[in-house]
Amino acid sequence: MGSLSLAVGSWNSTPSALGTEKAGKGVMNRLRCRPLCSPLKSCLQRIHLDSVQQTQFPLHSTAASFPSIFVSNRLLDDLSKSGRVDEARQLFDQMPCRDDFSWNTMISAYARLGRLTEARQLFDQTPTQTSITWSALISGHARQGDGLGALELFCQMRSDGLQPNQYTLGSVLRACSVSFMLRRGEQIHAHAIKTRFDLDIFVVTGLVDMYAKCQQILDAEYLFNMMPDKKNHVLWTAMVTGYSQNNYELRAMQCFRDMRAEGVRSNQFTFPSVLTACAALLERWFGMQVHGCIIRTGFGVNVFVESALLDMYAKCGDLNSARRVLESMEVEDIVSWNSLIVGCVRQGFEREAISLFKKMHMRNMKIDDFTYPSVLNSLASVMDVEHAKCVHCLIVKTGFEAYKHVSNALIDVYAKQGNLNCAFSVFHRMPEQDVVSWTSLITGYAHHGFYENALKLFCNMRIVGIDPDQFVIASILSACAELTILEFGRQVHANFIRCGLKSSLSVDNSLVTMYAKCGCIEDAHQVFDSMLMRDVVSWTALIVGHAQNGRGEHSLKLYDQMILNGIRPDYVTFIGLLFACSHAGLVEDGCRYFESMGDVHGITPGPEHYACMIDLLGRSGKIAKAKEILEKMTIRPDATVWKAMLAACRIHGNLELGERAAMNLFELEPANAVPYVLLCNMFSAAGRWDDAASIRKLMKSRGICKEPGCSWMEINSKVHTFTAEDRSHSRMSEIYSKVDEIMSLIKEAGYVPDMNFALHDMDEEGKELGLTYHSEKLAVAFGLLSVPRGAPIRIFKNLRVCGDCHTAIKFISRVFQRHIILRDSNCFHHFSEGRCSCRDYW
Repeated sequence: MGSLSLAVGSWNSTPSALGTEKAGKGVMNRLRCRPLCSPLKSCLQRIHLDSVQQTQFPLHSTAASFPSIFVSNRLLDDLSKSGRVDEARQLFDQMPCRDDFSWNTMISAYARLGRLTEARQLFDQTPTQTSITWSALISGHARQGDGLGALELFCQMRSDGLQPNQYTLGSVLRACSVSFMLRRGEQIHAHAIKTRFDLDIFVVTGLVDMYAKCQQILDAEYLFNMMPDKKNHVLWTAMVTGYSQNNYELRAMQCFRDMRAEGVRSNQFTFPSVLTACAALLERWFGMQVHGCIIRTGFGVNVFVESALLDMYAKCGDLNSARRVLESMEVEDIVSWNSLIVGCVRQGFEREAISLFKKMHMRNMKIDDFTYPSVLNSLASVMDVEHAKCVHCLIVKTGFEAYKHVSNALIDVYAKQGNLNCAFSVFHRMPEQDVVSWTSLITGYAHHGFYENALKLFCNMRIVGIDPDQFVIASILSACAELTILEFGRQVHANFIRCGLKSSLSVDNSLVTMYAKCGCIEDAHQVFDSMLMRDVVSWTALIVGHAQNGRGEHSLKLYDQMILNGIRPDYVTFIGLLFACSHAGLVEDGCRYFESMGDVHGITPGPEHYACMIDLLGRSGKIAKAKEILEKMTIRPDATVWKAMLAACRIHGNLELGERAAMNLFELEPANAVPYVLLCNMFSAAGRWDDAASIRKLMKSRGICKEPGCSWMEINSKVHTFTAEDRSHSRMSEIYSKVDEIMSLIKEAGYVPDMNFALHDMDEEGKELGLTYHSEKLAVAFGLLSVPRGAPIRIFKNLRVCGDCHTAIKFISRVFQRHIILRDSNCFHHFSEGRCSCRDYW
């Protein structure tokens, strides 16, 4: 867009712009009609030489040394345009006679440099305040982004009775643009129509720029098309920039193409806008053609154009070209280096990004607040905690820790690396946290298994009035899923809806997972059915959810639907699918899916898949086949595989293979009590009490403690926990009385205690009494006392449910006509009318 100072100070301006002094007009007429007289010609040549060589004119000369006000104004204009405003002011103060041009030039010089106070002082002192004088001051405020100040001046000008010219209107429109004041801009547009300036190129350019910046791109396009024969490069550039800024990237590129076809030359403002459009659409080939135009027109050494070129190549993934542009730049531009670092991060070249940052530091470049977040993202991806700490030290030394987005990046890098103490320390030192700060910290805690801490932080975040975003909602829902806190998860879901946040794939996937892991498979299905977009994570979450809730056949049907919808399964999908087959006893289907992993989908089976297959075959009694798969594994069996084998051996009493599995687990996980307990239970079930005692003695000598079995349930936002033969609950007398009542009623219904699960060497009566007060039974009794009829009783257990308790709860569901949902360490058990969803196959 044209500069107001050029309009004020141009020697092609109308005579009225130069003042009305007769002497000045006489000088101009003489200069037009005949050669310069010798003294004046010599003086002008000397002035021109001084202007070129940037030497100081002898301002101490007397007034008599100036041939005329015309010469003084010419020198005043040269000094102002070259930025030597203080010298211009000295000349201005020594001029014996000043006209409108003198005042306007000086006011414009101050305004152009942002020295608005001095400009206003001169403005108030000027003898005659013309429209040009007002335009100079309005333009200065607009340049400094003070749109309201510029509009106030415009209103004062109108109240003083002065009519604005096209330059005034252009300047005030620029003020509306920088302050995004659409309504005021429309009023200026109406005034331009009334005064018939609406077809002036300067005004139309201002209108196009104003409408574009106020996101009214169609209005800008209409005005642009209304000027078919008078478009200059400034107007074309305003239109290209408008399209680009309003995300009409394709139209920006088409407009640039039409501009070239019309023969209008592009400049250093046009090229960055069209290159930004190319970068947004990843149109590398068009960008390369623009690069060719840049070289031909000689703008290849402009730092802004070079920076836009580099950014385009980096965003389009052509890092080699971006690097060549950077190496060819004569000026080391921090923006360009940042663009290349961001490009490397986006393309997954984190090490290259870190290397570029090191080069910047070695060259003593002024690293800014945009550089640090990019390099910290790289360090987070490669889990380089040592270099992250070094960068943190540099951030503190350079004072950038006070920048909110830099601190947010620091929290993110520490949180992703699991260094939560450092993350919290940075978070705590921030003068003000935003939703990004909270989200980074909460996500870090949730990702590393500190689910309760994540929930507490989320509650604190809501208390201080920070509205959540989609990312933190997804993290909190994942934490609720892991902790199986259904009611809290429902509240978060409701809060998400109340906040009016748009649904996102990550939130929807987390909701499906949360409801499925909390045993609400119908709610999970409802969320899944309402999703506008589904990916492999969505399908896998529901497949696993059905499998965990005893609906293996539904999992297989969902898998078939997923394939029909064109979604390719991934590594995790097959874990869920094989898990479903294992818990539903679908041996043939499981073997078929296992074979299809590599043959059809090119997925190499991992330890989890082998563990599922061993579990599938072991549960169905095919221990020999499970052992065969174990022997043929292409990878070394890990603890997951041996645990599956040990569990299968426990079910079918294969002590020989069970001991082998347990010995391997003793080596792989020496501090894990599970293999000791399982082997001890196997010995106890076989009546080998001495061997069981030796295992317990071995555990004690190694300092290994068995995790105590406990069951818990949430009622009215309070968690009630029970252990075997526990008497610490405030209502324990009622609970024990209820247990006795339950046992009496279910025995009448046909329940017989299973002594195989009484693993202590004692008489029959003692064994039965020990089974009676298991944690599951105590929790069920409390649920019958506390949960209203018609509502499901939800119980959670940290270990696998006891077989005797499983049988007893089936009877309880029939005798008391209640729906009981029990989640153990393995899966969900939905008890209803004397049956369990697992069909006794868990």
